[in-house]
Amino acid sequence: MTKTWIAVVAGALERGDDRWLMHLRPQGKHHGGLWEFPGGKVEAQEMPAAALVRELAEELGIDCKADDLVPCGFAETGGEAGGSALVLLLYRLARWQGEPQALEGAGVGWFTPQEIAALPKPPLDAQLAAQLFQFR
Repeated sequence: MTKTWIAVVAGALERGDDRWLMHLRPQGKHHGGLWEFPGGKVEAQEMPAAALVRELAEELGIDCKADDLVPCGFAETGGEAGGSALVLLLYRLARWQGEPQALEGAGVGWFTPQEIAALPKPPLDAQLAAQLFQFR
């Protein structure tokens, strides 16, 4: 049986002081009030890195280059109850232009890996954070 799936990208933005950016989802949306790595859906005919560059500009108001994105993990749902499965691709990013702002969300914050572990997150973001920080 073939399942439909949706590709989603997210960025792990790292500052030089070992703090990472997390994005607070707005209330009223799926997973509202939870912290996530910023990003969004990959559009048809769009490569994942290009989608993340677009999403980070839309959500955070920053400019980055696809060449600066480093793939660092993925997580997926099974698409239960007849819904589409999600495949979430995480990219690490240490260089961008502009100061990240919450243009589409309820807020942004910079956190240590230990603080991120304690934040309430959607299940896939929790898996990605565990992968990203497993050797720290």
